Amino acid sequence: MTENDRQTPKRSEQLALSFSHDPATGRDDLLVSGPVSAAVAIVDSWPAWPSPVIVLAGPAGSGKTHLASIWREKSGARDIHPIPGEHANLAAAAGPVLFEDADRRDFDDTELFHVINSVRENGSSLLMTSRTWPSAWGVTLPDLRSRLKAVTIVEIGEPDEDLLAQVIVKLFADRQLNIDDKIVGYIVARMERSLEAAQRVVDQIDRLALARGTRISRNIAAEVLETFGEEGARDDGDG
Repeated sequence: MTENDRQTPKRSEQLALSFSHDPATGRDDLLVSGPVSAAVAIVDSWPAWPSPVIVLAGPAGSGKTHLASIWREKSGARDIHPIPGEHANLAAAAGPVLFEDADRRDFDDTELFHVINSVRENGSSLLMTSRTWPSAWGVTLPDLRSRLKAVTIVEIGEPDEDLLAQVIVKLFADRQLNIDDKIVGYIVARMERSLEAAQRVVDQIDRLALARGTRISRNIAAEVLETFGEEGARDDGDG
């Protein structure tokens, strides 16, 4: 289905049904650009990692979850939460483990210390994702601080315009929609520089076009961007 397939005249906006749009999150669907190239390389190089513990650090919506999903699939890693009673160290002794959003989920210093020790002692791997570097996690246990200084940190930068354009095209493609390159360029030039923002903008553009029973136009994009407080006034044309 293309955006033109949805053109049915309506006199007023109608409530758009909330459909599930499952994003394609496999390795072949990963968009590689400068800001994420180092993180992609470290995921692809497993198990030949420079150290048994890797931290992917980057802003919200920078692709950490997608990369973690790819690594989980590749390594067979188990998700862990290093808190008392979860036995995360035992999971780490049995094979690769993944701890996502380490900076935003409460974890126990001692439990994470034991997880890292278990990984090192058993020749396993631990991937952690975070918006910040470990030095900002508020760790108080000296032994854990020492362990975290030895991890490999791979930073993901803010997406550039080329990557944002690719992401927007992919997000529309996940919804079986083809989007005009000029509209993509219009959106990229005016939106917040984050993949999280791209997801929000695409979702709202699609919902608004569905509600109005019209194709996706630059006017629709401008109206959505305006609601997010993005730059750019609404155009008179429908380009």
